[in-house]
Amino acid sequence: MNRNIVLIIAWIGLGCFVMLGTPGDALAELHVLSQTDVFVNGTYNGHACDYRIPSIVTAPDGTLIAFIEEGRDGVGGGDPGDGNTDLVYKRSFNNGVDWTAKAVLDDPGGSGSNMAGSNPTPVVDRDTGKVWVFYNRWEAWHGIYQSQAGTDDCQAWARHSDDNGATWSDPIDLTHQARDYDNWSGMSFGPGGAIQAANGRLIVPAERTESGSNCQMSAYAFYSDDHGTTWHRGEVLGGGGVYCDECQMVELADGNIMISSRQWPTLSHRWKAISTDGGQTWGEPVVGETVTAVAIAMERYTFEADGDDCNRIIWTGPGGPLRHNLDVRVSFDEGETFPEVERLYDGSAGYSDLTILADGTIGVIFERDNYARMTFMRFSVVPEPSTLVLLAIGLIGLLCYAWRKRK
Repeated sequence: MNRNIVLIIAWIGLGCFVMLGTPGDALAELHVLSQTDVFVNGTYNGHACDYRIPSIVTAPDGTLIAFIEEGRDGVGGGDPGDGNTDLVYKRSFNNGVDWTAKAVLDDPGGSGSNMAGSNPTPVVDRDTGKVWVFYNRWEAWHGIYQSQAGTDDCQAWARHSDDNGATWSDPIDLTHQARDYDNWSGMSFGPGGAIQAANGRLIVPAERTESGSNCQMSAYAFYSDDHGTTWHRGEVLGGGGVYCDECQMVELADGNIMISSRQWPTLSHRWKAISTDGGQTWGEPVVGETVTAVAIAMERYTFEADGDDCNRIIWTGPGGPLRHNLDVRVSFDEGETFPEVERLYDGSAGYSDLTILADGTIGVIFERDNYARMTFMRFSVVPEPSTLVLLAIGLIGLLCYAWRKRK
């Protein structure tokens, strides 16, 4: 082979490697693969329905299950004590392109009752194949601000499915396990997703409201080590001196648990802390991501121990102004930093929740158009084909250079 040609190819190859860097140095450009409105405000079966607080999970067989609060007849969007709110869900069997008709997960108090359901928070138990969903029930007109300690104004419930969300168990009352019944006026799960640690522990994010404290909230973990037979409460974040709610958690590569909790009420940053004992206790809270006060989503995306190129944690939330523009952030340093990666959606965007699909792509469901639509977007972060081509050229160039040196 002509020496000059070999050198040219070699320099191209070296240049490609410089541009590409090492795996994990940067996330490839996001590519939206599909977008579907899953829940849309409107009139259904004679009832005006308003939707808020979406969550989503990927079942063991790849089915997507999206949960939502459905406010009836002018109710919805505010405190769960505002009136009649059911919990409903839909499923998708083709990665979120199409969705089933909605089904009712829980109608607190039954038809005609003004009790409310809120904060559906799902998780899959990898060991049993069960899909769990945790949620709250509120007595009529007794929400976050009206509930009293020592009463059933605020209740904690769960259901599980053994068939990927086709059917659900009877409801399980966890009120006395999840809530300090005589001292807390209320508690809430999530919202968003729960997690399962590598050791099998199910960990559900939660927050409690102190009794007689002007609705001051603090986050904590609710966990089970026996696949949901028994449940325990961890300590509240910051010993109760850091006011925060609506938290998400992720297991780090070293087995520790990181919590990211919404600031309360007026700070510009979230609160973040590390637990070395699976959520039983928390280290000192530190300043987290700068974002307006809103529920965000956070998921483990890639993990070196599973054979991926690097460790990645993915995050979604509004980029601003207030509850506008959905951003995707990624951490390559196990949650130390979450630099902005790319804007996924321009426009009104509120609460969001993430799930990793069976094919390795990412799904997010989020509130948009001032809460009028709950939209699912599937996107990928794999390298573009052009990048793969460059990588191939680079490898060829290096091989040619090595061959020429041997000659």
